[in-house]
Amino acid sequence: MIAELVSSALGLALYLNTLSADFCYDDSRAIKTNQDLLPETPWTHIFYNDFWGTLLTHSGSHKSYRPLCTLSFRLNHAVGGLNPWSYHLVNVLLHAAVTGVFTSFSKILLGDGYWTFMAGLMFASHPIHTEAVAGIVGRADVGASLFFLLSLLCYIKHCSTRGSSARTWGWFLGTGLCAGCSMLWKEQGVTVLAVSAVYDVFVFHRLKIKQILPTIYKRKNLSLFLSISMLTFWGSSLLGARLYWMGNKPPSFSNSDNPAADSDSLLARTLTFFYLPTKNLWLLLCPDTLSFDWSMDAVPLLKTICDWRNLHTVAFYVGLLLLAYYGLKSPSVERECNGKFVTNGKQNANGHSCHSDVEFRNSEIKPSFASKVENGIKDNASQRTQLPSTENIVVLSLSLLIIPFVPATNLFFYVGFVIAERVLYIPSMGFCLLITVGARALYVKVQKRFLKSLIFYATATLIVFYGLKTAIRNGDWQNEEMLYRSGIKVNPAKAWGNLGNVLKSQSKISEAESAYRNALYYRSNMADMLYNLGLLLQENSRFAEALHYYKLAIGSRPTLASAYLNTGIILMNQGKTEEARRTFLRCSEIPDENLKDPHAHKSSVTSCLYNLGKLYHEQGHYEDALSVYKEAVQKMPRQFGPQSLYNMMGEAYMRLSRLPEAEHWYMESLRSKTDHIPAHLTYGKLLALTGRKSEAEKFFLKAIELDPTKGNCYMHYGQFLLEEARLIEAAEMAKKAAELDSTEFDVVFSAAHMLRQASLNEAAEKYYDLAARLRPNYPAALMNLGAILHLNGRLQKAEANYLRALQLKPDDVITQSNLRKLWNIMEKQGLKTSKT
Repeated sequence: MIAELVSSALGLALYLNTLSADFCYDDSRAIKTNQDLLPETPWTHIFYNDFWGTLLTHSGSHKSYRPLCTLSFRLNHAVGGLNPWSYHLVNVLLHAAVTGVFTSFSKILLGDGYWTFMAGLMFASHPIHTEAVAGIVGRADVGASLFFLLSLLCYIKHCSTRGSSARTWGWFLGTGLCAGCSMLWKEQGVTVLAVSAVYDVFVFHRLKIKQILPTIYKRKNLSLFLSISMLTFWGSSLLGARLYWMGNKPPSFSNSDNPAADSDSLLARTLTFFYLPTKNLWLLLCPDTLSFDWSMDAVPLLKTICDWRNLHTVAFYVGLLLLAYYGLKSPSVERECNGKFVTNGKQNANGHSCHSDVEFRNSEIKPSFASKVENGIKDNASQRTQLPSTENIVVLSLSLLIIPFVPATNLFFYVGFVIAERVLYIPSMGFCLLITVGARALYVKVQKRFLKSLIFYATATLIVFYGLKTAIRNGDWQNEEMLYRSGIKVNPAKAWGNLGNVLKSQSKISEAESAYRNALYYRSNMADMLYNLGLLLQENSRFAEALHYYKLAIGSRPTLASAYLNTGIILMNQGKTEEARRTFLRCSEIPDENLKDPHAHKSSVTSCLYNLGKLYHEQGHYEDALSVYKEAVQKMPRQFGPQSLYNMMGEAYMRLSRLPEAEHWYMESLRSKTDHIPAHLTYGKLLALTGRKSEAEKFFLKAIELDPTKGNCYMHYGQFLLEEARLIEAAEMAKKAAELDSTEFDVVFSAAHMLRQASLNEAAEKYYDLAARLRPNYPAALMNLGAILHLNGRLQKAEANYLRALQLKPDDVITQSNLRKLWNIMEKQGLKTSKT
């Protein structure tokens, strides 16, 4: 129990500094934008959607069905909202629990001593676990590991009680239930059933390759055959149900997620897929270079036989085969006695042979640090407990290392990554056992006390180095900026692109632009990066450049709806209404099939329809606008905020004098978002129009209360006051509006109108002048400035503005009439005019 507690404590201590970390990388999509975590979403949706909140049967679904993990996120959200501290705490506690259970499992194989302690500490401190523990979405791997081990322990208990207790089938039931739970945390959890079968055959029954078939056919081993058959049946049932639930279709991924899978060369695919397990093993053995993402070109394809990395592949598989041969080879002396195999004169009695490493360790010279303990095992242990042999443990360790990793090998289906460190969380158990049992075997074999101490302390030093690396790597996971900077060496395109997003959120615009351009330098066709750069340029009023990058993004990914949306918005603001209309229409017709994030796509399509409706609205085509708005309502996803859309529908009905429908949609807008300011203002106008003046005033005042810094609220209230002939109050509201939104043309222009209607001509002149400076090429602004200057007696300035307005709009009858009147006055006063 001490080993379990100390190992768990180390696992807990190493990750305590992650409790202050922020959400990073995939956490945003799995938690921040996942609708399945919200209380208003029925919790049953979790069992129909994938890990990211997409319907599992949707063609664009990732097919990662992990409802128990998502349920744990929902519980986190219910308790602490979006505070990352509570999410990290659960991850760290789960890792500590897995470490404790793994140490207990190691004790079954290695005995109650130093080597069990070593295995537990190695697992607790291994740096490969950092992504799974420090990254919140890695909880799927940690949770799956906990139930993986519980299932395996239940099966070990089943084996030990089989034939002697009726409770044995209760333990088997526990095995099946925990295996199912492990799979519902993450898909690879189901592989525990295969590992359990390996334990039963090669560890409990200690069978070798040549002994398997004869043993299965012997009547006294029917219990083994039955157990293995039931494991097979339950595993097949779980996999079949899993395949059925996800629509009997494998997921589809982009070529950047797994470039080898998309390669046209069979040779390149084969060599790369054979090499990737080698790279993963190296990360377990020497986790010096770690990265949040290994996609794209992080691991270049092996395209020829001459690639020197093929030597690593050959060495890896040769070593693997040698280890397997060592664990599975038949013993040198073997005979059968009374129906039981005898190895080196020792009878194999139901898996508890006396042939174990303990037997020949008691005679070894004891090192100075363990005068009464040999290899961490008390001298009398061999008489009480029969431990598996080194060969047995090697076989089980290899199965723990290999079998849970098989789903990530692209052997049965292509996966959406090249390397994923968190996928190695369960296989690392096999690795830690393999290193530990290897060190123990060397320790037993060498004769000199110095060499024994050297092996022991070398193993301890490895654990220390692993712990130090874990502590350093945890620092990278403190925030997204540090994480992405740490990944530039491995995956520069992805790291620079994500770093650009972080720098942009910090308002470091020039640095963000530089980061985006660095990302595109390494991979020029990344649609997301092209779009993000375009968005940055658009937000900084560099519209021509933004349009260029949006066009490149669309060329790289024709289904990128958000690029169409922002292209249309820029074109609409530039007055290119026909181009904008075509762009919005093209966006609205893009299907959401085979898209990675169909929710985001649907949101962009809905926004495109909303803006298309606004375009029709501004052109006075209210029926067309309503038709588009209704289509938007039909297509909008659950997470889309409909308040602006409903409000614009009310506006369109208002313009068509269909007041009951207008009121309905204004109320719908307020129901969907009770603090939606535009709906307060537009509904207030409708109430005033229908004679409900006191109610209308309440809505105007409520809008001001919701945001006292918004000039538009004061402007609408001022217009209401003006219509009520409360001129002084109206003038005050107009001034307040223009002061607050002095850069918003519509607000300033309307304020000037209101001041003029209140006969405050000097103040009106000030704001007409400001409006003309905000839009120097807008004829109405120049004409109105000329008119107020005309009224205020500044005749020559008035003439200049009238003439400028006519240059922009030569056929404007009102401006022509005002200019003739101005000239008559100027001639009477003897002033020189432009016509003279």
